[in-house]
Amino acid sequence: MTVEQNVLQQHSQKHQQTLLNQLREVTGTTDIQLLQQALQVSNGDLGEAVTFLTEKNAKVPLQDETTYYQTSQVASDRYISVGSQADTNVIDLTGDDKDDLQRAIALSLEESNRAFRETGITDEEQAISRVLEASIAENKASLKRTHTEVWSDSPNPHDRKRIDNCPVGLKNVGNTCWFSAVIQSLFNLLEFQRLVLNYSPPARVHDLPRNQKEYRNLPFMQELRNLFSLMVGSKRKYVDPSRAVAILKDAFKSSESQQQDVSEFTHKLLDWLEDAFQMKAEEDREGEKPKNPMVELFYGRFLAVGVLEGKKFENTEMFGQYPLQVNGFKDLHECLEAAMIEGEIESLHSAENSARSGQEHWFTELPPVLTFELSRFEFNQALGRPEKIHNKLEFPSMLYMDRYMDRNREITRIKREEIRRLKEHLTVLQQRLERYLSYGSGPKRFPLADVLQYAMEFASSKPVCTSPVEDIDSSAPPGGTTGQQLPPPSTAEQDSLPPLESSGPASGPTTAPAAAQQQRVPIHKPFTQSRLPPDLPMHPAPRHITEEELRVLEGCLHRWRSEVENDTRDLQGSITRIHRTIELMYSDKSMMQVPYRLHAVLVHEGQANAGHYWAYIYDPHQRCWMKYNDISVTKSSWEELVRDSFGGYRNASAYCLMYINDKKPFLIEEEFDKETGQILSGMDKLPADLKQYVKEDNELFDKEIEEWDIMQARKAQQEKLALATAAAAVSAASSTSTSSSPQPMSIESSPPDNTVHQQDPEYMEQPSPTNDSKHLQEDTERAISRAAAEEEERSPEALLSAAIKLEYARLLRFAQEDTSPENDYRLQHIIVYFIQNQAPKKILERTLLTQFADRNLAFDERCKSIMNVARAKLDLIKPEEVNMDEYEMWHQDYRNFRETTIFMMTGLELFQKTNYVEALMYLIYSYQYNKELLSKGLYRGHDEELLGHYRRECLLKLNEQAAAMFESGEEPDVSTGLSIMNELVVPCIPLLLVHDAERDLLAVEDMRNRWCSYLGQEMESNLQEKLTDFLPKLLDCSTEIKSFHDPPKLPTYSTLELCERFSLIMAALGRVPTKGR
Repeated sequence: MTVEQNVLQQHSQKHQQTLLNQLREVTGTTDIQLLQQALQVSNGDLGEAVTFLTEKNAKVPLQDETTYYQTSQVASDRYISVGSQADTNVIDLTGDDKDDLQRAIALSLEESNRAFRETGITDEEQAISRVLEASIAENKASLKRTHTEVWSDSPNPHDRKRIDNCPVGLKNVGNTCWFSAVIQSLFNLLEFQRLVLNYSPPARVHDLPRNQKEYRNLPFMQELRNLFSLMVGSKRKYVDPSRAVAILKDAFKSSESQQQDVSEFTHKLLDWLEDAFQMKAEEDREGEKPKNPMVELFYGRFLAVGVLEGKKFENTEMFGQYPLQVNGFKDLHECLEAAMIEGEIESLHSAENSARSGQEHWFTELPPVLTFELSRFEFNQALGRPEKIHNKLEFPSMLYMDRYMDRNREITRIKREEIRRLKEHLTVLQQRLERYLSYGSGPKRFPLADVLQYAMEFASSKPVCTSPVEDIDSSAPPGGTTGQQLPPPSTAEQDSLPPLESSGPASGPTTAPAAAQQQRVPIHKPFTQSRLPPDLPMHPAPRHITEEELRVLEGCLHRWRSEVENDTRDLQGSITRIHRTIELMYSDKSMMQVPYRLHAVLVHEGQANAGHYWAYIYDPHQRCWMKYNDISVTKSSWEELVRDSFGGYRNASAYCLMYINDKKPFLIEEEFDKETGQILSGMDKLPADLKQYVKEDNELFDKEIEEWDIMQARKAQQEKLALATAAAAVSAASSTSTSSSPQPMSIESSPPDNTVHQQDPEYMEQPSPTNDSKHLQEDTERAISRAAAEEEERSPEALLSAAIKLEYARLLRFAQEDTSPENDYRLQHIIVYFIQNQAPKKILERTLLTQFADRNLAFDERCKSIMNVARAKLDLIKPEEVNMDEYEMWHQDYRNFRETTIFMMTGLELFQKTNYVEALMYLIYSYQYNKELLSKGLYRGHDEELLGHYRRECLLKLNEQAAAMFESGEEPDVSTGLSIMNELVVPCIPLLLVHDAERDLLAVEDMRNRWCSYLGQEMESNLQEKLTDFLPKLLDCSTEIKSFHDPPKLPTYSTLELCERFSLIMAALGRVPTKGR
């Protein structure tokens, strides 16, 4: 066998064993021959192998200890990750009774080697390719959707522009959130970042390609360099990783689309990088043993020490990602302790040569980057599908690994034995305490101290000599419900009735009710009476007890209760002390010399079949946690990380923890310029070829921004010309009209003839002059009439001044009045809106002058003269006195307020009519526009809580409708339901997530849980396929605000109509909805 064949066989064996270990964990099957058979039948496909084993439904006998340890010695055990540097010097002491097993393995390896020699691609690599192809297929499919705007980038490049030096996000190009989470975690390891950026392919590889893998690894490395360079120096808020994913996809040949565990991708990614750096290392160090920086960064070694039937064995093995089981453990140290000890270990360090077997693992060399893979998925054989483990698992921000090091083996064994002894003692104490806290022999248990207290209260109660039923009227029917009894008369009623004594002898029917009334027992009403009637005891009491008996009994009960309370306190104190002793067992300095700080946490939300991935990564320079969620990169906190990562809360939990050696700061330190000593940042980090690559991409983005700005300026110019044309048309129509034909009222004045006519504000362009214009005209004329009646001087200037003061005083009262939500005076007049929002005085004055300068007032000489004076005053206002840009801004804000009101009102009306599909867009836009208004001031918009409530409720109603359609199973209904989710609900979810409001987050969680619940139900294959395709979109936690449908077109309302309809809908809704769903 040649050296190359030997290397290929070792590599194939390693992947074959990895598949065996994964299949054993997933299915729980321990029979190695059955596992080998499943892999051979499925041609290495993990999913088909699982199906084969579950459909076989055969009872497989449990493996005995001998078989288990034989298996563990064949090659690498389940802790060996991918990597070509693993040691093989295993000391085999298990005997020679393994011929059948070895033949099965040899056949499997021969098959795997044949495929590998023919294609250069292993079975595991083919499995990994399926998730890549699924991502590419999803990306292509998303481009073919009917409503492509849902998943497209914002058309405005300014929305995609990077702010200062904020971290760059990665675009989700179709179920590639797993790629983003892993790549961001590695990119933020600055040493890894430098290795990738400064990588150069071997010079000779272009001439003599030795293996087909080189055609895969080297192009991928180049695309990874390009991607990293953009993440360093791009002007974009996020970049597109499609080319790197496409390179991975092109490297494999597979026709199936299947979701893979993201940990497999991480394994394979490091394996590819290791291969690429290995080629470079071999070229750089001819004749010397090459050093692979990927191996030195991510791979460590452990020593497996064991005993099999009294025979000791010992071997060294290499590991990359270290897998840990989650189920049954409460924190990371418990997981590690369980992973480091297998079987019964007493014989490992005992003098007796017993037949017990077991093994321990001790780390001999830890990598600078220590990665733990948390196994949160298990296969449910009863249901025939994988399930996610949502148990809570705590992990520290600083992890000390001293107790797991081989050099501390003896100390750790002593401490483990001490902890074992303490836990045994702890179990006994907890059992004793439980007997005190749950006392009794029946199904219901109570604390013993409380039982004694209750007995003492019973004994001390006032004795009652009669039977508890003797004082109840025996003539009354049981329950008192046979006949209807009148309530006792009130005081007033009793005064109006004749006294019973004066009635004299009466017949039976007359006296019976009176007698019954006299004998009636008073009824205690706990909510209307402050204390019990004196003749009704609070509790049951002993019927006969002497003072001597009571004294003796009280003395005993007091003493016993004190003894019980003391015993309980002692037990609780002892338990607390033991817990504290266990916690501090490894706190001495000698066991805190190998510190590892948490660098990144990769989180999965969802179920086993579908979900979303994101990462929390620590920024040591800003000293805070950052959340990397596809294109969104935001500051976070340890509290948020704990909430999303520990598990037990919602469906989110960590599946991968990345720790770094805290004594090796080069891992996260920035690079310094050798000449200037300054920190290299941005483009200065990049080699020349990548600088040029980033520069070209930034130039393309700058050009896109420039073209966008030119296009927007052109649109603005066209709109300005259109406004001017419309204004000219209005002016021409106005000049030809007579005073007997009143025109629609406008708050804006008609400008002087020598100036360009300004268009009337849209919010005053009313279709009904008989309603709105007349209403405002009457207000103005009423102010003029009152001014004429109150003012002695009748000149137009004096009347105008007095009328404006009166009108302003009236509107000021409206602005200061505390009204109900249905009476919003801001809709009745713009001045009320201005006053409440503290508009400048000059803006108020000009707006009021505009109102009195309207031509519609010219019906009598007095109004006409006042209108002319007002127009003359407007002409005399100099540009420096009133900032027209500010004036127009205030009026535009009011137009926006009215439009937001119409959106809100229409959406609420449709919601009341249960037309949720149409209501949604009105509510969405009203909330967004209202939020923009409120950002300028508290009274600029409407109640945000009210709008948020109905926006949220509308989405929940649509989710319920869509889920009900999906549950029906009928094809038209299923398609309609998923269309509602994809086109309406899913695009709006980021709007609920972006501000982290508790009620919005709960609503999103409710919607997701409703759809995730279907994963555990039997359904037709086509429904399962549609659900699997839909869930990743629903579970995407990105807070990117994606563009969706354009705002609906609004009808035009007069002020009177708007106020009436707004009042009606607000009155129908009542007050602001109560808190909480």
